[in-house]
Amino acid sequence: MIAADNLASYGSLARFKDVSRLHPVGNYTVIGAGGDMSDFQYMQSVLDNLIVDEFTEADGHDLGPAEIHEYLAQIMYARRSKMDPLWNSYLVGGVKEDKKFLAYVDLIGTTYSASTLATGYGSMIAIPLLRKAVEGREDVLTEEEAHNILEESLRVLFYRDARSLNKYQIATITDKGVNISESRALETYWSFAEGIRGYGSQTQ
Repeated sequence: MIAADNLASYGSLARFKDVSRLHPVGNYTVIGAGGDMSDFQYMQSVLDNLIVDEFTEADGHDLGPAEIHEYLAQIMYARRSKMDPLWNSYLVGGVKEDKKFLAYVDLIGTTYSASTLATGYGSMIAIPLLRKAVEGREDVLTEEEAHNILEESLRVLFYRDARSLNKYQIATITDKGVNISESRALETYWSFAEGIRGYGSQTQ
């Protein structure tokens, strides 16, 4: 599973609030992006063209998450080497032939793999929460448990980051394919301030 919020900021302005940061690539893979959205849109186009080229080969082979990650890492490193980096960090997750894959790549081509990963602010706040929740249980978690863990991590990030959004999507990848949810809204506790003067619609 990969989760991402739906916010795209313009500087410090929370400008666009219904942007998908998750993108399916082929039949087995989803990428999640942090960073510049225009660079992410460019990468979506590059990867979609790659999948079309692979399909037209008609050789009976499909690209899996490991191949997508390697291709993505080569592009990111090549652009960095030209001093023209794509200002993103990516998570690449997927399942092919019952083999699970999750890896990271950033704007300078750094890559690594782990059972729990995050980008941006999540790499400082969410990863400790994820590690604590899934340690030793990676292969026995149910889909509902995994969803709840991701949702709780997103809730903590929303509370801790002053420029975040409580709308999010979750991608679920299994050997049956890829599913990306519709945008959902986290339940939060900010409603406690609605009756206080200066807050909420009841203020006169």
